[in-house]
Amino acid sequence: MKNLTLYIDLAFCLIVFPVMAALFPIERWYHNFTAYILLAGFWLYAVYVVNRALTIPLLFGDRKRKLYGVSLIAVSIAVTVILSGVRLYLPKPSVYDAGIVRHLPQIMQYQQALWTLFMIVEAFSFAVGLLTQTNRQRARRRAAEAERDKAAIELYKAQIKPHFMFNTLNSLYGLFLTESPNALPSLEKFISMMRYIHTSSVRNLVPVAEEAEYIREYVEVQSLRLNEMTIVDLNMDVSGHTAVMLPPMLLVTFVENCFKHGVSPVERSRISISLSVDDSRLDFKTSNRIFPVKRIGEHMGIDNCRRRLELLYGGRYSLDINDDGDNYTVVLTIRDTSI
Repeated sequence: MKNLTLYIDLAFCLIVFPVMAALFPIERWYHNFTAYILLAGFWLYAVYVVNRALTIPLLFGDRKRKLYGVSLIAVSIAVTVILSGVRLYLPKPSVYDAGIVRHLPQIMQYQQALWTLFMIVEAFSFAVGLLTQTNRQRARRRAAEAERDKAAIELYKAQIKPHFMFNTLNSLYGLFLTESPNALPSLEKFISMMRYIHTSSVRNLVPVAEEAEYIREYVEVQSLRLNEMTIVDLNMDVSGHTAVMLPPMLLVTFVENCFKHGVSPVERSRISISLSVDDSRLDFKTSNRIFPVKRIGEHMGIDNCRRRLELLYGGRYSLDINDDGDNYTVVLTIRDTSI
């Protein structure tokens, strides 16, 4: 609750403190020593307000501010000592004091009340102040972590785009170099894909249908350069789930990996890609044969995608990657796509 500490302050000042003060004979003291009781009450309320507004925040600051905070505590104790030292009346002799030599000053009931209420005010104000400062620090820490995560995600997105473009442009270069009739259609699809990358880069979330369409175009572009040795099975079922949102360019990393390592011009291979959405649950799977091709930064895309998943979904996803040397399988499940 945003104003919880304010409500606690009001409850203490209007209910708790008056009730605690009523345990002492305030009415009789007020009738006989009106000015003193008003001054003491004003002072105790002032201690509470100063502790909440100044002392506690200062104690959470640097060394110099901590010194100021401790000084305020010392001043409050000193003023309370002065107030409690005021003699409103002389104690009446008691028959039980006969023959007893008193070494310590006798404490009057109003002095006991002042110090008791002062300790209650100190304890309560410090407790609420510590709660407030702890909540503020926690909120600042969450805000800092959110900004860090946002910056990290933007970095990963920025890394994914050139990584994808270089690979696709290389494929297009090969089609144009061989004067393939698929070169121009591939270029048109590539332009459409670049348009999606440009528009999605400024959005944190896109409809899952748009991401699925992007994957479909990507597969079509890559398939144009393949021969009959490679079969691509693409199965995506996202219809009827237009409200489901997904971070852009999240899944294409795994699809790109299939075409990077699962294609051979002389050996038969099969690439399988499936995507299904049910309410807020997403299931994504890819599988392909492995034809080892050593590239610089070949694990960068997978690692970036794993970091994005951790930042965005925490414990709400599972990513299983199986590499047995012959086949590479990725199974991604996001149990709750809400962000």
